Amino acid sequence: MTADLANPPTAAAPFGDRFAHLARVGDTLFLSGQVAVDDAGRVIAPGDAEAQAERIFEIIRDVLTGYGATLADVAHIRTFMTSLDDLPAYAIVRRRLFPAPGQTLSPASTTVEVSRLFLPGAVLEIEVTAALPRGRRPRPHDRGGWG
Repeated sequence: MTADLANPPTAAAPFGDRFAHLARVGDTLFLSGQVAVDDAGRVIAPGDAEAQAERIFEIIRDVLTGYGATLADVAHIRTFMTSLDDLPAYAIVRRRLFPAPGQTLSPASTTVEVSRLFLPGAVLEIEVTAALPRGRRPRPHDRGGWG
């Protein structure tokens, strides 16, 4: 089985095209860590964990939608945060979104405190793994560069 790599148009293009935002292996989607940026790659709400979580999950939801998946298809969430003091603000957003409709439990999850993230002002980075439901086929996208 091979990995199909893509940069969906619903996420700002990676810096310098050094990586793919998404890898699809069979019916599994692996999303690279997402940070709260606008379409031009500028950090949204620097230092505000709740606002950044909202934006990140919006990006994740839009990427999943483009592949025929929803937040209910997320199997694992890995969160990197610059301060565990931001956990309550992040939890507000997580509790609103998960468990997603159709789920009885929230996805498997790992949260890690890190000293800093790649972009100044970013306090959260979130990556997810999702399973495409049977019968839903991904609609791959690709976009290079920032435009």
